[in-house]
Amino acid sequence: MTNKRERLQAAIEGEVADRPAVALWRHFPVDDQDPRALAEATAAFQRDYDFDFIKVTPASSFCVRDWGVEDEWRGSTEGTREYTRRVIYDPKDWRKLKVLDPMSGALKDQLSCLELLRQEVGSEVPIIQTIFSPLAQAKNLAGQKLLFDHLHREPELVEEGLRVIAQSVLAFIDLARSSAIDGIFYAIQHASYEFFDRQSYARFGGTYDREILTITEDLWLNVLHLHGESIMFDLAKEFPVQVVNWHDRETWPDLREGKIKTAAAVCGGIRRETMVVGEPQSIAREAKEAIASMDGGKGFILGTGCVVPVIAPHGNIKAAREAIDFA
Repeated sequence: MTNKRERLQAAIEGEVADRPAVALWRHFPVDDQDPRALAEATAAFQRDYDFDFIKVTPASSFCVRDWGVEDEWRGSTEGTREYTRRVIYDPKDWRKLKVLDPMSGALKDQLSCLELLRQEVGSEVPIIQTIFSPLAQAKNLAGQKLLFDHLHREPELVEEGLRVIAQSVLAFIDLARSSAIDGIFYAIQHASYEFFDRQSYARFGGTYDREILTITEDLWLNVLHLHGESIMFDLAKEFPVQVVNWHDRETWPDLREGKIKTAAAVCGGIRRETMVVGEPQSIAREAKEAIASMDGGKGFILGTGCVVPVIAPHGNIKAAREAIDFA
């Protein structure tokens, strides 16, 4: 039998093994506030659906909480929490950030979650840890509006903060390796022409993205997530990753064109909206279309463009998982 790693390696090499690989992921609100509860919820999700890899999805605040932000669970269907306290108000506040110790606070909790999850699922299931880009973390520290106000008024001060955030990310990843992760899910939220031109993004985002992804090159399953619309998809060719994930059903490029533009495997094919309001037949139809567009699944991993909303019915998630068995 082909195992999960072999199936994923085939996709990374532009081929297909016994069947296309498949993976969906979601938030686990409330559970994501405790490392053991998040590990158990994630493991239970994997046991229910047997995906080809596990993407660990903590609350986005896990990487910034130790700087003092606060957030609350208020029922978002995406499973995300709302920020109730920021820590950056004045441009000079960026200079107050200190490199976080990954062996304390929320970062230590997330490392514990990874260790517990590995114990739960064993060594045969690939695990990747979500890492938010420094620019995405800066947004959560200040809020989107204030971040861009500071970038326009005092860009050098924001860059001081971005460097500290990047150093904290590097320290966390260094320790996460000991939890036997197979890669990272690197979430970029601002590589979009809605926010930046290419030169500006290279300065405020790409510099740190490249540094982080370079130190993970020895891991075999790094996924680049390009969030939103009007994305700078050329980054998928520039950055050293094995898989690229984006909202392929909502924005350019589609899966087939995306695969032409990158040597990495591509992950997507199912609309998140379909996962929520569709029926199993519509899930199977979108999956079949995606697989056919990729020459039977070569270089392809079936998934959604981002997290599956927490209100997606069990039957629809099951249909996505079973769709590849009939590809």
